[in-house]
Amino acid sequence: MPTYIMLSTLTPEGVATVKNNPQRIREVNKEVEQLGATVKAQWSTLGRFDFINVVEAPDDTTMARVSLELGSRGTATYETLIAIPVDDFIAAL
Repeated sequence: MPTYIMLSTLTPEGVATVKNNPQRIREVNKEVEQLGATVKAQWSTLGRFDFINVVEAPDDTTMARVSLELGSRGTATYETLIAIPVDDFIAAL
């Protein structure tokens, strides 16, 4: 299954939501599953991005739907990258 890296930056509204309800982070992960993808790993980070998520989805279209749905809420902005295993990358060269 394809793997994606989602880089998330909270908006001021998102910061308030997480501060008032930290469990909202886990609720969003469940919503991602309802959209057809799975959060495999997640980190809160300092710096430009607030969260880094490793997500598996069956295809780019599903991942685009996840990104659009989450982005439409206005609580965070997202940058999504497809992650290609190094062995697969080398084999494709």
